[in-house]
Amino acid sequence: MSDESQSRPRGQDFESSLDKSDKTVAAFEHTSKGLMDHIQKALHGNPTLVPVIVLVMSVIVFGFIAGDRFFSAFNLTLIMQQVSIIGLLAAAQSLIILTAGIDLSVAAIMVLMSVVMGNLAVSFGVPTFFALIIGFAGGGAAGFLNGLMVTRLKLPPFIVTLGTWNIFYALNLWLSGAQSIRSQDIDANAGALKFFGEAFNIGSARITFGSILMIVVFFALWFLLNKTAWGRHVYAIGDDKEAAELAGIRTDRTLTQVYMLAGVVCAIAAWSSVGRIGSISPQAFYEGNLQSITAVVIGGISLFGGRGSILGALFGALIVGVFQSGLKLAGVDVLWQVFAVGWLIILAVSIDQWIRKVSA
Repeated sequence: MSDESQSRPRGQDFESSLDKSDKTVAAFEHTSKGLMDHIQKALHGNPTLVPVIVLVMSVIVFGFIAGDRFFSAFNLTLIMQQVSIIGLLAAAQSLIILTAGIDLSVAAIMVLMSVVMGNLAVSFGVPTFFALIIGFAGGGAAGFLNGLMVTRLKLPPFIVTLGTWNIFYALNLWLSGAQSIRSQDIDANAGALKFFGEAFNIGSARITFGSILMIVVFFALWFLLNKTAWGRHVYAIGDDKEAAELAGIRTDRTLTQVYMLAGVVCAIAAWSSVGRIGSISPQAFYEGNLQSITAVVIGGISLFGGRGSILGALFGALIVGVFQSGLKLAGVDVLWQVFAVGWLIILAVSIDQWIRKVSA
C-alpha cells in the first residue's frame, strides 16, 4: 500500500466516490425546461386557465367578426340567459365527474322535478313554497337513489344513471300525461314558479334572476369544494378512491352525499327552468345531459376525476353560449354551430390528456 493511501483517513475514499456519484446524478437530472414545459406546468396547477383563455379568445374573435352587435350589453346578457339552465345542470354534473363518475340523468331529474312542482302547485293547489320544498326533496331522493346503487350495489355510474334516466323520464311522462302546463295556468295559480324568469334592466342590459342564481350556485359549490374538508374528500375520491379509503375517508357516504347534492342542484335548475321557458313541458331540455357534459369537458374538468375547478364548468357553458351567439350573428347555419361545438369537445379532451400525460 502506498504512503498516500496510508495517510488518507479511513472512509475518505468512500466519501470521495459518493461525492462524485452525487455530482453525476445531479448533472444527469438537470435538464433545461422549455416554454411548453412551463405552460404545461401552469395549466396543470390551474386547470381553469384553459377555458378562461378560450373564452377570452372567443369573445375577441366573434367581436371582430360580428362587431358591435356581439359586444352589445343586450347580446352579452342574452348569452347569460341562454346558458343559465345548462350551466346549473353542468354544476350538478361537475360534482359527479370530480368523483370520476358521470350522471346521464341530470336533465331527467330536472324535468321530473319541474313537473312535480307544477302539478302540486297548479293542479292540486299546494302552496308554492311547499311545492318547491317537495321538489327539492324529490331531487335529493333521486340523487340518493343513484348514489345508493353506485356505492351499495357497486354498479358503474354510467350504467346506473343510464337506467335511472329512462326511469325518471317515464315517471315524468306518467305524472304529466305527456301534457305541458301552460304559462297562463302557472300565472293564475303559482306565479312564484316563474320568479327566475323575471328580469331587471341596467341600461340596455337585461339581467334575469335565473342568471344570478346560476352564478350564486357555482360560487357556493366552489366554496364547498375548496374551503371545506368535505370538498377535499370529494377530490381525493376522484383522484384515487382506494387511497382515500386508506386515509380514513368514508368514501361511500361521501359519494352518496355528492349524488344527493347533485340531485338538489337539478331541482333548483327545475325551478329556474320554469321561469326560463315560461311553462312546464315534459319534453323540455331533452339533450340537457349531453349539453351539461359538454360544458364540463370544455371547462377543463377531467373526466378521470380528481382534477379541475367547478368554475371551469361555468366558463365551459359560457364558451358554448358565445360560440352559438357569435356564429349566429355571423350568419352561420345551425348545423355548423353544432359542428364547431363538437370540435371544441375533442380539443378540450385532447388538452386534458396532454396535461395529464406531462404531469405524470
